[in-house]
Amino acid sequence: MKVKNSLKSLDQFIDEQYDKKGTKKRLKFEKGYEEFKLGFLIQQARLEKGLTQEQLAEKIGTNKGYISKVENNIKDVRLSTIQKIVELGLGGKLELSIKI
Repeated sequence: MKVKNSLKSLDQFIDEQYDKKGTKKRLKFEKGYEEFKLGFLIQQARLEKGLTQEQLAEKIGTNKGYISKVENNIKDVRLSTIQKIVELGLGGKLELSIKI
């Protein structure tokens, strides 16, 4: 009996679930992913520094709830605020890039 290989790559799965690159559905998915990724990166950096959400919030002059919303992609955040979190709160450097 022959077994058919039904494993798919992540790219194939995303193409099937969210259409091909450039479509409206795919662009919406990719935008959501980027927003999720930013919050996750901030959370990981905070944990690497051994900071609680409350400690990070104190460093930048906000509250724990705000940091939680940023990390969980519940709050839209201005670029200047992200820069403040990264540089003042985490002691890092924010780097941006544009891909075309």
